[in-house]
Amino acid sequence: MKIVFSVLMLVVLVGVFTPRIYAQEASDEQAVSEQDQAYIEWAQQLWDSFELQTGMVELNKANATLNIPDSFYFLNSSDSQKVLVDVWGNPEGNKPLGMLLPAGSTPFDSDSWAVTIEYEEDGYVSDKDAEEIDYAELLLQLQRDAREESKARVEQGYDAIELVGWAAHPFYDQAENKLHWAKEYKFGSSATNTLNYNIRVLGRKGVLVLNFIADINQLPEIESQLDTVLALANFEQGSRYADFDPDIDQVAAYGLGALVAGKVIAKTGALAILVVLLKKFWVFLLFGVGALFKVFYRKLKAS
Repeated sequence: MKIVFSVLMLVVLVGVFTPRIYAQEASDEQAVSEQDQAYIEWAQQLWDSFELQTGMVELNKANATLNIPDSFYFLNSSDSQKVLVDVWGNPEGNKPLGMLLPAGSTPFDSDSWAVTIEYEEDGYVSDKDAEEIDYAELLLQLQRDAREESKARVEQGYDAIELVGWAAHPFYDQAENKLHWAKEYKFGSSATNTLNYNIRVLGRKGVLVLNFIADINQLPEIESQLDTVLALANFEQGSRYADFDPDIDQVAAYGLGALVAGKVIAKTGALAILVVLLKKFWVFLLFGVGALFKVFYRKLKAS
């Protein structure tokens, strides 16, 4: 699927600056090209295969529960991976437990955003250093790490990456044991930067990881939904942060600062940089020309 999609993207790239594209902007009713139609049909089939869930969703691996309000819908692990890799063009990696998207939107919309959900069971993360973290110094280290990660990405054929800075300063809610912050990234020569808004829900044996994937200009919308998303994810009784038993439970080898740094303990014992997921805006530019996206939008919403 990935090879087929890449070939299709190349075909569209060749024709993206031709007069045919500009002619399509003239009318919503104008016929789309064969390549565009093929993409629409593929997207329609993929959308129809998704299982949209609301209400109580159990994350058995994390011993946690999501209470999905009507303003969102949940995609399972397999469907989420298809969105991240096949639709949004991310490298293949570990599948998330699931993904949240706003109701009334699809992953194919140019203004779509999502929240990926994962679980890291590395033990109880102590919050004793919450008041001691120097986030200004941490940001400088993160930017150095991003430059090193960028080199590896370029060697693998992906866009270079730059950490621009904090989009929202890290904040830890000690009463709820929930940590959140946001980073602004620039990928390649893209004119639109990527927003990664992060939430970590601390538990007895690990951390529930929620990451917003959006464009930087969607920050106000994301912040307006932050309280809702913070409230919907919680560990079940017996697995909550307050249930920690120092006599029998494992303590993680890192604290809150490492969570903000986006690092986890690898099998070798070294700290490994997490892959930054994004919504590649160029995917939507290629297909989002006037009539095409309006026709596409109507077809998806009609399903």
